[in-house]
Amino acid sequence: MNAETPKAVGPADTAAPAAKRRPRPEKKVEITDPKAIRALAHAARLEVISELYSTQVSRTATELAAQTGLTPSAMSYHLRALQKWGIVVPAATAGDARERRWKAAGTDFTINSGGGVASPEFAVLDLELDAYRRRVNAYARTRDERRQRGEAVDGTSAVVLASSLLHLTPAQAGELNERLFDLLKDYELEDPDRVPEGAVRMATMWSMIPDDRGKAAPAS
Repeated sequence: MNAETPKAVGPADTAAPAAKRRPRPEKKVEITDPKAIRALAHAARLEVISELYSTQVSRTATELAAQTGLTPSAMSYHLRALQKWGIVVPAATAGDARERRWKAAGTDFTINSGGGVASPEFAVLDLELDAYRRRVNAYARTRDERRQRGEAVDGTSAVVLASSLLHLTPAQAGELNERLFDLLKDYELEDPDRVPEGAVRMATMWSMIPDDRGKAAPAS
């Protein structure tokens, strides 16, 4: 396996991994229906999926609306659309709660078009990348505002970006993907409602796509 040296920006984190999430049955939600993939090409819906699947905590439409900048009624519409495709499900409510709570329909979520629906899949990817850019810009803006107020700001950036080119067989690509997700699970909270002191919510993104730009053109 050949690889270029990864290019990284930001400090390396050498802290010991957090305690693993308590054992729970794994349930993978995989979207393959082209219509469902097209339905996901909406920024608010992707944010909801990211929030519910990453935290495994139920939320109300009002809570999710505040996070995405939508009205509760608009968010309710999107949640019902996600429910239609089996991505989210109603969650149990505590006491006499008047508003429905929603939770992820599983523990892991993937989109698999089988290579046959490129456009919707790439539209989803574009929205995910845009959401990540917004997170980076918001982080930079917050740091600048703190500096302007005279507050102490850590001199090192918490933004880490690494890229590499690998030569992988299909089996190796599958193994790498599985190992990475297993590693990420080592850092999941055992109890999402009990965040360790000093912990900061971090957004992560992992992608792997064939890079065939260097292939020679077929002989005429």
